[in-house]
Amino acid sequence: MKIDSNVSAIVTGGASGLGLASVKALRAAGAKVTIFDLNPETGQKAAAETGSAFAAVDVLDEASLDAAFATARDANGIARVLVACAGGGNAATTIKKDRETGAIKRFPTDTFARVLALNAVGTFAAITRFAAEAATLDPIDGERGAIVCTASVAAEDGQQGQAAYSAGKAAIIGMTLPIARDLSRFAIRINTILPGIFDTPLMGTAPQEARDALAATVTFPKRLGDASEYASLALELIRNGYFNAETIRLDGGIRFAAR
Repeated sequence: MKIDSNVSAIVTGGASGLGLASVKALRAAGAKVTIFDLNPETGQKAAAETGSAFAAVDVLDEASLDAAFATARDANGIARVLVACAGGGNAATTIKKDRETGAIKRFPTDTFARVLALNAVGTFAAITRFAAEAATLDPIDGERGAIVCTASVAAEDGQQGQAAYSAGKAAIIGMTLPIARDLSRFAIRINTILPGIFDTPLMGTAPQEARDALAATVTFPKRLGDASEYASLALELIRNGYFNAETIRLDGGIRFAAR
């Protein structure tokens, strides 16, 4: 798909990190973009800086998503591109022993469900709304739309304490192929990127010593990934019409150890 001013795009989690880098790359290519983000302050700032539209959205709230897609339609028309970066996680082991009492504590099931939903259900909810709209468009060069999802290398080699996060990201990988098959009759493609350790705002809060230690675990190059490298791959997956149903690691060759 050629990315130019005729293309409208939606980026979930687009106010920071990998999402914001994708917004900037899409805008640089000429696309019209609507940023979906939970945080109105950072979202409006990112929209102003990039010349994008903005919709405050909770991807786990049906009404919020519906309103956000309406905002995107009003601002830029029906989108042909969706880059889904919204997600998140936590770090907690399945069970643990209290150091003081020796009691065994469980990972709360509701917390597990929340992390799983944020990544897998939130991504799927955005995909279904995007696809339902893109399916009504006339094809351009034989296709109506392209989707890029964001999983994580933790989906394949999750570390201690990443059960919920790994499960949520693995679900995105698992649904990529069946969704590609579902959407093939509508000429819509979908691919998923599995980022490794990237230099995002969240990572920027870590001590330099910790950042250096993480960088040393990367096979080559010995550094954290740059968000622009994620965006570069996302745009290639959109542009290259023969990319479909793929799950691609972008990680400098890293393989996570157990902890």
